[in-house]
Amino acid sequence: MAHFAELDANSVVLRVIVVANKDTADANGVEKEHIGAAFCERVLGGTWKQTSYNGNMRKNYAGIGFTYQADIDAFVPQQPYPSWTLNPDTAQWEAPVPYPNDGKRYSWDEAAQNWVEVAFPV
Repeated sequence: MAHFAELDANSVVLRVIVVANKDTADANGVEKEHIGAAFCERVLGGTWKQTSYNGNMRKNYAGIGFTYQADIDAFVPQQPYPSWTLNPDTAQWEAPVPYPNDGKRYSWDEAAQNWVEVAFPV
């Protein structure tokens, strides 16, 4: 099975569907993205890009609200905070300060531009 993401005019993912392998294959049975995308367009309309459930293609599995960025050929999740920057190699957003590696739990404080320890009730 192949997975395809429908994109709106701004390359934002609207939905992700599963397509049978036979609908993505050429006459020799070789699966090709353009064949699957054309199948989706013919049946459902819209613009389609293939995505990979295990992340082997386009860095991240497409999710609703993700954006397809052609310059890095990746599906990118929504930016969680304005201060975070996109790592083009992983297509993941990174905080300006690395997450602490001390085994405690933290949440990001955008105003302080730092991680704040999360207190658990006793």
